[in-house]
Amino acid sequence: MNQVFSASINLEEVLGFLKKNLQLKDVCQSILSQKVIDKAAQLRDLTVTAEEIQAEAQKIRYQKRLEKAADTLAWLAEQMITVEDWEIGIRDRLLTQKLANALFAKEVEKLFSQNRLNFDQVLLYQIILADGRLAQELFYQIQEQEISFYQAAHLYDIDERRRHQCGYEGKLDRWSLKPDLAALVFGASVGEVVGPVFTNQGYHLLMVESFMPAELTPERYQDMLNHLFREWLSYELNYMVSNQIA
Repeated sequence: MNQVFSASINLEEVLGFLKKNLQLKDVCQSILSQKVIDKAAQLRDLTVTAEEIQAEAQKIRYQKRLEKAADTLAWLAEQMITVEDWEIGIRDRLLTQKLANALFAKEVEKLFSQNRLNFDQVLLYQIILADGRLAQELFYQIQEQEISFYQAAHLYDIDERRRHQCGYEGKLDRWSLKPDLAALVFGASVGEVVGPVFTNQGYHLLMVESFMPAELTPERYQDMLNHLFREWLSYELNYMVSNQIA
């Protein structure tokens, strides 16, 4: 079936499809990005070994439950690529990760250390209301234990999701909160109801379930590394394009 597809679609049709669906720019940018990555990796003598490619391929096969070689070949045929195409793609992704680590591994640790407070987390419950008087009345009722915070959220919050979750907002980083809200939340005691606080969203009542001190977890490390690398790559692409225009 895939052979039929590839035989009945030529490169001009692919190019035309990308153009009319406004996807050509993204594809070209991805190609240029890989050129930038390859050049930067070469300057730093970064390479990917055949063993590293095979190890990553084996990991992908395990994740996709491709237990037999025939299963892998059938899956590649569905993707309309060869084994060589697949391995080149794996090589590009591994090289990108190596370059990101070479450029910014130390920067991530430095950035985290300098901004540690911003990465403190809180498990937060919140009620947002459109009416300031109602918010104040609910605050007093919760204080007097006439209604629980969770019941008030379930009945009165303006957001359907929070109503269903009884005000549960989730685990949030300090930096994700507006500065005035962050100061109040991280200055509160566990279980203390704070508010009402007015923002452009409405009147907030807030309650902290727990605080979690900042920790450079593997997930956070990767997120920060990816962010720094994307900024660098964007700058390099802009530099390349501006030089070509000049």
